[in-house]
Amino acid sequence: MVIVLNPKATSEQINELTQEIEKEGCTACPTYGSFQVILGVVGDTSKLNQDRILIKDYVEKVLKVQEPYKKANRCFHPENSVVPIGQASIGGTKLGIIAGPCSVESEEQIVTIAKQVKAAGASFLRGGAYKPRTSPYSFQGLKEEGLDLLKIARQETGLPIVSELMAINTLDRFVQDVDIIQIGARNMQNFDLLKELGQTNKPILLKRGLSATIEEWLMSAEYIMAEGNENVILCERGIRTFETYTRNTLDLSAILAVKKLSHLPVLVDPSHAAGKWWMVESLSKAAVAVGADGLIIEVHNDPANAKCDGSQSIKPERFEALMQSLGQLARIENRTI
Repeated sequence: MVIVLNPKATSEQINELTQEIEKEGCTACPTYGSFQVILGVVGDTSKLNQDRILIKDYVEKVLKVQEPYKKANRCFHPENSVVPIGQASIGGTKLGIIAGPCSVESEEQIVTIAKQVKAAGASFLRGGAYKPRTSPYSFQGLKEEGLDLLKIARQETGLPIVSELMAINTLDRFVQDVDIIQIGARNMQNFDLLKELGQTNKPILLKRGLSATIEEWLMSAEYIMAEGNENVILCERGIRTFETYTRNTLDLSAILAVKKLSHLPVLVDPSHAAGKWWMVESLSKAAVAVGADGLIIEVHNDPANAKCDGSQSIKPERFEALMQSLGQLARIENRTI
């Protein structure tokens, strides 16, 4: 349920209504906009007397929300969310560009790439320390050493770091050392892990599952937000279809759909979507054109010898050229990088 209040509603009136709602076992989540205050009500709203709420002169209207996700719903939060990450942010008019290798391989590798992507204009550094692989015989990442190397790269460049969390038992280390915790497609519906993330205040980059519907994706975000952490960033990375030419099928329409349904920022991962380096640049431009809030792009200085996903990584010089093109496209869309 969404309760829209009169712009002149006082804090005492808002508190009064909130207490009345909570007495019935529901939770009221206020959102303060530029011109209105909205109370998003979560819980069994059938217990609430709608007429008793509407009779209050500071209540303009009451709307029932049919979708099962509440806190992620745009009805509860009409304005686009901006997620702060230190001095940077994701959402709003500035595109968040995350770049770096699929996996951390050595100090020289990650520091060199970090300096190169920062010089090209990236705002965040990505790098996998723990790698979820289809085959148990593939490179699984440097694990804790990889996190240590990412911290060195952050110290050298000042770029906030993004890395994928795979299990609850390493959560404390990620909360301590990582600026944005990434949840991969395979863990999108690991609900126990999502609940634990909701107990933190860390920004969470939530990738869409391999075959997840948009509603399932938003419900996973809801698991995190329902526990109190509303710093959620969504990431479309392609879904599994019948097509085998590309690694996945990039669903650009999902960006438009999510923007209509939710206030959360949405990034696009063109590297995992295509699985082919020569598609990354065009898909990046297309993502910005349809309204994505940013990109996460795999960049490697020696893709042919990368330990993970070299075939979908672009070289630093191509990333630099892409950033110039994205800057021109962003200006057309009244945005910046």
